[in-house]
Amino acid sequence: MKKILFIIILFSSFNFAQVEKFGREISLTEKTKISEILANPESFVGKTVLVEGEVLEVCQHAGCWMELKSDGDGKIRIKVKDGDIVFPVSAVGGKAVAEGTVYKIELSQEEAVKYYEHLAEESGKEFNPESVTGPVTIYQIKGIGAEIDMPKELKVTE
Repeated sequence: MKKILFIIILFSSFNFAQVEKFGREISLTEKTKISEILANPESFVGKTVLVEGEVLEVCQHAGCWMELKSDGDGKIRIKVKDGDIVFPVSAVGGKAVAEGTVYKIELSQEEAVKYYEHLAEESGKEFNPESVTGPVTIYQIKGIGAEIDMPKELKVTE
């Protein structure tokens, strides 16, 4: 009995993560691996998918995008119209499930430099324009809904 009481007290002193919902209710049930999309993105353009991954980064200014880690190499960005959904920066490190439509953006070299420069400004990172050596095609997901298992610090109370 003392062991059970100790376990209950121990677990009640932790602040566990909670799931928060953003945008529309998720309607798909079958998940598509991010690695599958990245391996053959053109075949997914225009399709609505449900993806899952760790939140690597969130737009610092408007919360209008978040990047999810692939189950393999790489990552994919979930982009929403500014203000429609606002992903919290505190979601970084959490696990997200997001639904949306895959689309592509084709940028000339000049447009790509401006795009990457803007992203660097948003996240306070350095950017070298010479790193863009030609036109760029970017594949993203236009998000319509997401659920994020928000990370929380584990705190032990004494």
